[in-house]
Amino acid sequence: MSALLPPLVSDQPHVEVMEELEASYPGHLDHLEDRETSPWITGRSPWDATVDSGRLFFTSGATEALNWAIKGTFERAEPHRRRIVTVATEHAAVLDTISSLARYGAEIVVLPVDKAGCIDPHHAQEAIDERTALVAMMYVNNEIGTLQHIGLLRISERARAVGAPVICDAVQAFGKMDVPVSFCDLIAISAHKMHGPKGVGALWVRYGHEPNAILHGGGQEGGLRSGTLSPALCAGFGAAAALARHHDSGQRIFELFQEVRDRFRDDGWRINGARGARWYGNLSFRKSGINAARLISDVRGVAFSAGSACASGSGRPSHVLKAIGLTDDEARSTIRLGFGRYTTGDELHRAVTMILDAAARQRMWAA
Repeated sequence: MSALLPPLVSDQPHVEVMEELEASYPGHLDHLEDRETSPWITGRSPWDATVDSGRLFFTSGATEALNWAIKGTFERAEPHRRRIVTVATEHAAVLDTISSLARYGAEIVVLPVDKAGCIDPHHAQEAIDERTALVAMMYVNNEIGTLQHIGLLRISERARAVGAPVICDAVQAFGKMDVPVSFCDLIAISAHKMHGPKGVGALWVRYGHEPNAILHGGGQEGGLRSGTLSPALCAGFGAAAALARHHDSGQRIFELFQEVRDRFRDDGWRINGARGARWYGNLSFRKSGINAARLISDVRGVAFSAGSACASGSGRPSHVLKAIGLTDDEARSTIRLGFGRYTTGDELHRAVTMILDAAARQRMWAA
């Protein structure tokens, strides 16, 4: 069974997305030059009604989009704006990119979070001032599912007051819930996190906040991003975006969440992150005495992870779990489950049973 892994690493593509990909490959096109430049093949038309106050630039993925947004915005900032404000639980694509700018004079302020993974808006307002070049904050956390709606709103209000652009990592949210575009000036998204193809992402940019280019060459994306894009991947991304607007599976995922939460809670597990303000398709649990790495090895038929799927091979405790106050032992006893539109209730029930049974055996052997 592999029903649990795709929503953590990448969502299973829609059938319609795969059909659009196949139809968009050059071997299936009668007039390639005309179709490559059409709005549907480039995938832009489905976004027009959603983000009409800015422009969408396609990239190779969200990592490139975040690198471009952060580096390009910092480079174009006024000389007195050297401060970058971010949050301790951001993805490595944000934290590492920001850290790389220290050599160019960036003053980096990392806001702490509480045990739910939420920032204190008062700390944010104190940190953001006229020296701020940019603020970078995700909307939904990729490891614990915490939703930062109030935090992003307060950050946006303060940043606008001092003229600092807000960069939002919306990878875990876009296509699953409404993203508050009005709070943000640049938004990074990824196709494969919303049932689209791997290998393509995008940066939405509010008009007037275009970052400087960091990839130079042909300037294929509005003169600001160079490199030839795959028409098929962009079309698949557009198809996924269009389908996301018409397929709301939020209530069903919430019902699956309730079942999983209750079964783990009844077995003595504790949930990491926010209980209410969260994305319900991403769950992080911990139980004292459990070795998560060994548990994953023992449950071969179920795909789940320990900590972040992006960094689970590092051997280090998750920086997100450490930021919410967990000890190293608590972080190493944490497992992470995900489910999405195509996960069935039967799959989820069997998977949870297998995990809980293996955890019980592990504790029995350790006794």
